[in-house]
Amino acid sequence: MPEENHIAKGKVEKDATGNAWLEGIFGSKEVIINEKGFSVREGIHRILSEFINPENECLKSLQEIDVVGHRLIHGCRKDKSCVEVSDSLMEYMNSCISLAPLHYPANIEGIKAVSEWIPQALQTGVFDTAFHHTIPEKAFLYGIPLKWYKQHQIRKYGFHGTSHKYVAKRVCEISGLPFLKSKIISCHLGNGASVAAIKNGRSVDTSMGMTPVEGLLMGTRSGDIDAGVLIYLQEQLHLTVEEVQNEINKEGGLLGLSGVSSDYRDVFLAAGNGNKNAQTALEVYYYRIKKYIGAYAAVLGGMDALVFTGGVGENSSETRRKACDELDFLGIQLSKNKNIALNGTEAEISARESKVKVFIIPTNEELIIAREVFEFTKTKLKD
Repeated sequence: MPEENHIAKGKVEKDATGNAWLEGIFGSKEVIINEKGFSVREGIHRILSEFINPENECLKSLQEIDVVGHRLIHGCRKDKSCVEVSDSLMEYMNSCISLAPLHYPANIEGIKAVSEWIPQALQTGVFDTAFHHTIPEKAFLYGIPLKWYKQHQIRKYGFHGTSHKYVAKRVCEISGLPFLKSKIISCHLGNGASVAAIKNGRSVDTSMGMTPVEGLLMGTRSGDIDAGVLIYLQEQLHLTVEEVQNEINKEGGLLGLSGVSSDYRDVFLAAGNGNKNAQTALEVYYYRIKKYIGAYAAVLGGMDALVFTGGVGENSSETRRKACDELDFLGIQLSKNKNIALNGTEAEISARESKVKVFIIPTNEELIIAREVFEFTKTKLKD
C-alpha cells in the first residue's frame, strides 16, 4: 500500500469431513497444500510460512509485515470502520460470541496466532457491520419493547458490509453510474448470504439482522424464522439455548432442508439427480433471494443496478436466473447467453433491453480491508 500491489493471495479451507487445504499465489508461484484437519492457528502458520519460503520470492522475513487487518464480524453500535486490536476489544469480541458463534471464535484464534508469530505488527480490525450504520431506525428497529433497544442495543446491524461496499462502488466504476446518486441492490451469495439496498452510496437496509442468522437461506443458517418457533422448540422438545443456537446456525439452511450438504454445489448436484429434498431446498433458497430483491426495489423506489457476488452469486448461473425470473416488471431482464458464458467473471449480464443493469462482480473484501487499515494507520501515525 498505497499502490495496492498484490504480493500474495489465497485461502485455507476445511470441509465437513476434516480435509483441509491451502491454495494461493505467493509471488509468482502457485501453492497447494492438502492435509487432514488444519486448525485456524495451523492454517495461519502455513500461510505465514509460505510468505517467507525463499522459493516463493514473496517476503524475506515476517519482520517486513507492518500491519495485519482482520475482518471482525460484529461491531454492534461501534460506528468506526477500523479499530486497533486491544485487550478491551478482545474482551468485547469474547462477549459477542453468542451473537456470531460461527465467526468470533475463529477471529479470536486468528488474532492470537498473529500475536505469536508477528508480535511487532500492529493488529487492526475492520467491522463487517460498519457499512450498514447508515440504515435508518425504521429499518433497523424490531417490533419489541423499545427499552430492549435502548438498554441492550437489540436491533438490526447487518453484515457482509465490506463486500456490499466494494461491489456497489465497483459496479458504478465500470458502468458509469454516479455512486452518490445511484440505487443498487447487492446480493452477496455464499455459504453466508445477504442482500443490501444501497441508495446514494449508503446502505439503507439489509437482510441480516442483529446476528448473521436472519434473512436468506444459507449453507447452515436458517435465515428468516418465526421467533415463536424457537420458543416452541425449547418448550416442546426441551432443547437448551445452546441446542437451539446450534440448530439454527449449524444444522439449518441448505443442509437442514436437503439433508445432503451445506455446500450449494453438492445440493445442486443432488437436485439434478432427482433428490426431492435437495430440489425443495433450492426452491426455498431461490425464492428468498427473489423476495428480498423485490422488497428492496420497493425500498429504493426502483433501481439502477442489481449485482451478484460471493461464491454462489459469482459462479452459479442457475441461481442468478432463478433470482431474476419474472422480475421483468421491475425492469430486470437477464441475457441468457451472457449469464452462462460470463459465469465467474466481472461482467454485465443483462439483456440489451433491460432497464436495470445486472452484473456479476467478484467481491474483494480483502482490498476494502487493506484500504481501511491503511487509512487508519496513517491517522494513527499522525497521532
